[in-house]
Amino acid sequence: MALGSSRGGFREINVTPLVDVLLVLLVVFMVTAPLLATGLRVELPTVDADVSPLKDSRLVITITAEGRIELGDQDVTEDVEGVLLRDERVRTRRELYIRADERVPYGVVARVVAAARVAGVEGLNLLVQPELEERARARGGQG
Repeated sequence: MALGSSRGGFREINVTPLVDVLLVLLVVFMVTAPLLATGLRVELPTVDADVSPLKDSRLVITITAEGRIELGDQDVTEDVEGVLLRDERVRTRRELYIRADERVPYGVVARVVAAARVAGVEGLNLLVQPELEERARARGGQG
């Protein structure tokens, strides 16, 4: 098939069908992508970790089983985002530790993570109970 015509000009290639197919594929992927992500079941592993000291215990956000959020020893449940935005240590270090009770709903932890991101925190660290200490506590404190 030659692109030249009998008059010496060029025929234009019709790209409309190609664009239509690409748009349909884009819509299909946009609709199915969220369904694939939310349908996954995740079971978190047990952590066998060493105890590592904290750099600054004042940069620890604690979430209690009742859902109370504390930065250091200050209750910040009502305005966690505002407190993190105003806290000089958080703004300069851009690092935060989150210690949450295992019974805390995921939404509460997600709220704290979102507030930290808004405050400019780049290094979020989730504190866990090392498995070795948990086993020792279960045996009655024997090492």
